[in-house]
Amino acid sequence: MEFQNDRFLCALKRQPVDRTPVWMMRQAGRYLPEYRATRAKAGDFLTLCKTPELACEVTLQPLARFPLDAAIIFSDILTIPDAMDLGLHFLENEGPRFSRPIRNARDIDAIPILDPEDKLKYVLDALRVTSQALNKKVPLIGFSGSPWTLATYMVEGGSSKQFARIKALRYQEPLQAHKLLKKLADNVILYLKAQIRAGASALMIFDTWGGVLSQPDYLEFSLQYMDEIVAALKDEAVPVIIFTKNSGLCLEQIAKTGCAGIGLDWTCNLTEARKKVGHRVALQGNLDPCVLYASPQDIQANVAKVLADFGPGSGHIFNLGHGVHQDVHPEQVACLIEAVQTLSPVYHARQVDYA
Repeated sequence: MEFQNDRFLCALKRQPVDRTPVWMMRQAGRYLPEYRATRAKAGDFLTLCKTPELACEVTLQPLARFPLDAAIIFSDILTIPDAMDLGLHFLENEGPRFSRPIRNARDIDAIPILDPEDKLKYVLDALRVTSQALNKKVPLIGFSGSPWTLATYMVEGGSSKQFARIKALRYQEPLQAHKLLKKLADNVILYLKAQIRAGASALMIFDTWGGVLSQPDYLEFSLQYMDEIVAALKDEAVPVIIFTKNSGLCLEQIAKTGCAGIGLDWTCNLTEARKKVGHRVALQGNLDPCVLYASPQDIQANVAKVLADFGPGSGHIFNLGHGVHQDVHPEQVACLIEAVQTLSPVYHARQVDYA
């Protein structure tokens, strides 16, 4: 066994485990007082991300507090466009903004293919430092935004509700849209391969905004490029999880990419999802993050429902359907993790290895 705790990787391979592994998106974040103290020390979010020792510190904070089965490197999905000198900055209560967004074909032509060991070296250094600090206790997850999700921010200039600019590009100049997405896919491939070399033992592609597309457009403008990324990583022997919000209609197509796992939000029913994908991939999710506002009894009941929806056997990684909200109390998170550990072993008493 490479890791002292390898439940997460075993579940991704659909191999038997003694209980359902659990980790949480945004498990290192503002809901933790120790994170807020470290962020104050850094001065701002980007400085925290770009200081490897501090990024390592906050990556490890939730593992010191909770018995989690995986760590995920503290970073941001917008590291790639930031390295392209688009002027990333964060406005309080408004999220990310780009001072120099993509506005025309000339801007797309100017997008570089990055050397990850150059402008993204701080992420790789954080992975190296954190991997060493973990000392094989649990796996370390690396990640990237998907090409489509990165493109939405780069073209919109920040967060959006209507996605009018990126969709206008798709409809008015689809060849330019594909050119942009192809360049981003090439960069993501290089970035994730570098993360593997730096110590990531699993990878996640966050396709946060793939769900704003119609089903045909999702397959053409989002999944096509994630498929390309997974194929390029096939020889790396590191499992890849694809997470697209509102992906319930396309689970079978996602499974065909060859990814090891599919992340699900809370709008997907785990029973139906499992029927669709069979034993081809693991499923990760999918508790509504707002359940963490509930009483301990209700948290336990909702955890029980998620576990029952997936049912017996391996291939399930317990997670939220999105990230932990910043005003959640840490004790609520502790309650969730305890519930998973207490309630899940019965689902693994008799198992089949599907790998």
